Parts: sequence; structure tokens; C-alpha cells
Amino acid sequence: MRYILKLSYNGTAYHGWQKQDNANSVQSMIENALKKITGLPIDIMGCGRTDTGVHAKCYFAHFNLDEKPDSELVYKLNSVLPADIAIEECKKADDDFHARFDAVSREYRYFIHFQKNSFLINQSYFVSKKLDVERMNKACEILKEYDDFASFCKKGADNKTTLCQLMEAHWEEINHLLIFTIKADRFLRNMVRSIVGAMVDVGLHKISLEDFKNIIEAKNNQFTGTSVAACGLFLWDVRY
Repeated sequence: MRYILKLSYNGTAYHGWQKQDNANSVQSMIENALKKITGLPIDIMGCGRTDTGVHAKCYFAHFNLDEKPDSELVYKLNSVLPADIAIEECKKADDDFHARFDAVSREYRYFIHFQKNSFLINQSYFVSKKLDVERMNKACEILKEYDDFASFCKKGADNKTTLCQLMEAHWEEINHLLIFTIKADRFLRNMVRSIVGAMVDVGLHKISLEDFKNIIEAKNNQFTGTSVAACGLFLWDVRY
């Protein structure tokens, strides 16, 4: 039988979601917790990768189990897992459900703050200079005209395609934070942080809106510039 976990995590202490040799990952922590509770080696499949230091407010993963899990599985997992990983729900899924491939959209949010704040360490990206938010939203409108984001893909990433269906992209200021929301059917590796980096350059008037458009049309990440830090990025929502 197939089951789905809904969870959230603070990614500061982890080398991303996906398990890997000689590195601490969210996936490996949950698999180790499941084994400790059930006594069985259980592989889990997540709804996507997140890079080192990236957080997830909403994340889904599925796993298979021959028998119905303990009714207190969520409680037991949370008792075993560290405080920076929280399991919210475990429920039965269709046998052919796939946490990654069945997702129809993913939403990311990126947070920026402008005044030094010790409580936002590892939760938001500090920018000391004023950004032209109106100009950055104009860049969002340009971004939504395209579906090939090769210019914002990490070099060496093994993507079969660089096409993504963009559904939403905008900046807004809320409670002294500048928040970028972007939603699409899929994302390339490092895509959001690379887009934000280019838009920050737009907001600082380092590049023009025409430059931003040319970066997209070049389909070459050597023109993109520097990606912003992982600390401000959250996987915010996943829809099926």
C-alpha cells in the first residue's frame, strides 16, 4: 500500500532533500526515523529536490508499506526527528500516486529584508541597498512572456528540457519584507535563486529591463550573474 507524508522543514542544517553519501539530508533523516519505528528499511520519494540550505513550508513524499502503519506514526516520527523537520500528516494514497510526477504546480517564495535582523538569520536574504520594486515587477511581466529558462539553469544540470510553464511571478512588500512569489509546473535546478539574482540587479539598476530580456533570450547561464543565497528560499506549496 502507498502512503503520503505531508511535512515541512528548515533546511539550514541539511544538504538539501535528497540523500547522498557523506552528507546530511532531510530524506535520509526521515528514512532513518521510519526504520527506527517500523524496523523496516523504507525508501521514500519526495516531490522534488531542494538545494543545501533551502527550506520547505509544504512538502510531500510517498512510501510503500505492506501493512497499515501505526495510527500514531506521525506522533512517533515527530518524537524521533529533530525539531527542524515536522511531519504534519500521513494518509493512504492511490497505489499509482507519485509525489514528484503527479504534482501539477509548485510555488516558491523568496524573502529579502533590508535592516539587519538577528531573528531572520537563515530565513531571509539581507540586502543593504534600496531596491526598485516597481522595476522588478516589470521584469516579472517580461519573465512571464517566456517558457524556456535555460539561462537560469545551473551549469551541468541534467535536465531533459529547460521548458517550464510559468503561472505566477510577482514581488510584494509585507511587514518590512520583500517577497518574491513564483509558481510553475516545474523548476530547473537553481532556477529561482538565479532569477532572483537577476531581478535584484534590475532593482539595483545594475542592468536594464532590456538586459534582463536579453539574458532570458540568450538561453545561456553565463550571462545570468550571481545566484542569491539559499537561506531566503522556501518551497511554499505543491498542488496535485
